[in-house]
Amino acid sequence: MCGQIGRAFVARLIDRFHSLHPDVSIAFEDVPHEQCLAAIRRRRLDIVFTHGLENAALCRSEIFAYERLFVLLPCNHPLAEQPVVTWADLADTCLLVSGGSSRDPQLLEHIAANGGPSVQICRASEATVILKVQLGQGVALAGEGFARTVAIDATVWKPIRGQSSISSIRAVWLESNPKRALLRLVGTARNMVAATRPGPTPVNAGSSEGRGAISAVTP
Repeated sequence: MCGQIGRAFVARLIDRFHSLHPDVSIAFEDVPHEQCLAAIRRRRLDIVFTHGLENAALCRSEIFAYERLFVLLPCNHPLAEQPVVTWADLADTCLLVSGGSSRDPQLLEHIAANGGPSVQICRASEATVILKVQLGQGVALAGEGFARTVAIDATVWKPIRGQSSISSIRAVWLESNPKRALLRLVGTARNMVAATRPGPTPVNAGSSEGRGAISAVTP
């Protein structure tokens, strides 16, 4: 879900939602980045959590969280002992991105255009991308939640510092979708956001207010 970025927020959201609505079942599905919007508009998916979905015409789109980016390096990389790295530090490196993962084209373009690593879109799964990192063929990207909970042999995670070091976690759904369970899920996400910062009273979880995806939210 959401590639390797945003998983921590989505996991907390689903856990919270299940505690509030134990009678509602949720189905998860991985969907290629380029198919997400069409799947939402055709109501094959109820909601998508992503960090790089643009041009969401006819859909409701809302940012719910931000996450610091981490880079996965092979253990023998020259930067493996550094506490943090910048994109400029990785200028001579290849950033490997799985072709099927949810990705942010603007982020990748900005990284490459501002002295960062060259970006290579791989016709490979995320597991194969990790293998290539282990073999010293490049580096990979993930969010802090994933990086701090998943250790991978022969590699090390390092936080990114500076520009383009934070990614947004965005939800996209069809506002005309009539499912009340979907509206409750969105309301739960908003309440979680409101609970982490000063602001107005959180909305009611049942309010009708607005890769990896939730394909069905079914009472």
